Amino acid sequence: MNKLETNRHNDITLRILDEISKESSVTQRTLSSKLDVALGLINAYIKRLTKKGFIKITTIPKNRAKYILTPKGFTEKVRLTYEYMQYSMNYFKDIRERIDDIYKKMISSGVENIIIWGDGEVAELSYVSMRGLPLKLVGIVDSKRVEKGFFGHDVYSFEDFPALNYDAILLTSFNTEKEKQRMKNLGADMDKIHSL
Repeated sequence: MNKLETNRHNDITLRILDEISKESSVTQRTLSSKLDVALGLINAYIKRLTKKGFIKITTIPKNRAKYILTPKGFTEKVRLTYEYMQYSMNYFKDIRERIDDIYKKMISSGVENIIIWGDGEVAELSYVSMRGLPLKLVGIVDSKRVEKGFFGHDVYSFEDFPALNYDAILLTSFNTEKEKQRMKNLGADMDKIHSL
């Protein structure tokens, strides 16, 4: 299993253990829906977690199962939570360094007015990283317009984008090819786009 598959596996395992610790009579169908994971995959995970001794299954009336988190399962949940926190901290540290490098390049090339493309956590981190720098945020571009919806700045729709004046765009989405194609279709100057 490569690192990406291992992270995905650990994420699903942690989320299942967490849901079971909250509600022992949760159904596999409910787990599938909450975690957005196929029902058959949830079943395979439950079997694997039972075999490893992380959960115990007992039956309750009406042919339903009750899942009990074992001490070994609780220990695994704690381990996976710690691992997830470490991964998240390293991930955001890496993103912050990338953002800082991009801003340095922008400033050294004379950029003043920028647009942040996307409005998720990475966009928020990009905004926070911009504070104190000689850069001005024109606004955020996302799927729909929201006035003063992002730290007091306008969120412009894709349709609003062509009318905006900017020196550079910071693309905070990780679906870069799709978003770059969208920008190109909207008439963006492709030389002004900076991707994480």
